[in-house]
Amino acid sequence: MHNFQELKIWQKAISVAEQVYILSSRFPIEEKYGLTSQIRKSAVSIPSNIAEGAGRNTNGEFRNFLGIANGSTNELITQLIISNRLKLISEDKIKPIINDLMEIQKMNFSLLKKFVN
Repeated sequence: MHNFQELKIWQKAISVAEQVYILSSRFPIEEKYGLTSQIRKSAVSIPSNIAEGAGRNTNGEFRNFLGIANGSTNELITQLIISNRLKLISEDKIKPIINDLMEIQKMNFSLLKKFVN
């Protein structure tokens, strides 16, 4: 069992989720149940799965949840790109978030390597 709040990857993922909530609050109201909801779910899923995995009993279970978090990271990157293409967010707003997400992926892969038997 790991203390998830001490994990740098979790801290960075929490920061990204916060940034995404602030950014998506500017989306049009008609996107409330569409892209706004989806983008927020993906953003929250990343630190949530890291935290859930850290609380599991085995490293294998933790690895599984890190894999889910990585999938959510890819999903969020895709949704940010779609938001940009739809002119909901400018490229200069999504670029730093995507860079943070790519760093989270690198951290995730490094953490996963520690659990390889």
